Amino acid sequence: DPQQIELTTASKRKLRRFIVIDEVVDKLYGSKVREYFEENNVQHKILALPTTEETKSMDLVLNILHEVQNFSLDRRTEPIIAIGGGVCLDIVGLAASLYRRRTPYIRVPTTLLSYVDASVGAKNGVNFLQCKNKLGGYTPPVASFLDRSFIQSIPRRHISNGLGEILKMALMKHKGLFDLLKNHGKYLLDTKFQSCNGFADHGDAALQTTRIAIETMLEELAPNLWEDDLDRLVDFGHLISPELEMRVLPSLMHGEAVNVDMAFMTYVAHARGLLDAEEKEQILQCMRGLELPVWHSGCSWALIQRALQERLKHSGGQPRMPLPTGLGVAEIFNDTSEETLERAYELWVRD
Repeated sequence: DPQQIELTTASKRKLRRFIVIDEVVDKLYGSKVREYFEENNVQHKILALPTTEETKSMDLVLNILHEVQNFSLDRRTEPIIAIGGGVCLDIVGLAASLYRRRTPYIRVPTTLLSYVDASVGAKNGVNFLQCKNKLGGYTPPVASFLDRSFIQSIPRRHISNGLGEILKMALMKHKGLFDLLKNHGKYLLDTKFQSCNGFADHGDAALQTTRIAIETMLEELAPNLWEDDLDRLVDFGHLISPELEMRVLPSLMHGEAVNVDMAFMTYVAHARGLLDAEEKEQILQCMRGLELPVWHSGCSWALIQRALQERLKHSGGQPRMPLPTGLGVAEIFNDTSEETLERAYELWVRD
């Protein structure tokens, strides 16, 4: 905004920014980030932290807040900037929401998962008592800056991990997105979601895939930002996965745990007659093509029962189970019997 630039340059007060960056991202891009702030004559403090599921705690939030206080941040004019994956964005979002009751913050996602998931919406949080995101709030960022060039430096498995959340939106809401993943999945993994010239047969699959994933996510989240309505298609893959992910840390990443959950729920949909055998197989083949796990030994019948009981506690006494009713279409069900779930589980184990 030219007016803002004019005000900023006319002001005698030096621009100041407090940045929290994941320590791995800092090793890769920290020098460029510092160079950017120095060239723009911005006084800055960069706090590099280990942001993983294992460190995603209130201790790390308090660590950030101590540094913010020492920096004497002005919450009206100096947004906190978070640069990292979903865990980093969640932790910083919670810290910002607590400091002076609410301090603006900016999300800069650096992984595919955070690009299409954590960068969108209002939620933030940390793990507590071995429960995923048990403490948190709803404080949206003032902006999310999306730059796919960050994704080129992450390992292939992390790209596959992000594809799990993209596939969730495809199965729930968008057959075209499902077809993109089915037809271009290996190419997206190979090219790490970079837009490459000279691949006319693929078009700009990376741009199309991420754009549709974010647009469909926003369609679901925007009218229900504070989750007043508990019937949420975006909960697909998130009924069993929170319990599974925390139980088997660090063997499964978030998107992988979500995909194991989605694979089981695909069998549930088939057992209910919502998907035919060919549709079920197409979904599983797409998952394998995206190099996502369709099974994990930690996902026992006892764990599934426990996770679904936990679900009832926090969803108004109803399971509110999103299930695909075809490719790219879905509904929410409250009447799936234990017998159907057990039959689906036995078929899943057998396969």
